Amino acid sequence: MTEQPRPQLRIVRGDATPEEIAALVAVLAARPAAPEAPSQARPQSWRNPARSMRKPLTPGKAAWRMSSLP
Repeated sequence: MTEQPRPQLRIVRGDATPEEIAALVAVLAARPAAPEAPSQARPQSWRNPARSMRKPLTPGKAAWRMSSLP
């Protein structure tokens, strides 16, 4: 013998009409689900503006050449 599933909605007090129960079920079904926690995206290095800046100059042989390169 198969067991009947338990009702997920139960009227505890009062005398609800089938129309009232249908309206309640429709409102609960239309309710959006709980929002998921946003995932923490890793910062993308290619978007970092510091990438386009040149590295600091170091004194030494051929340092004058590096002064014009990005």
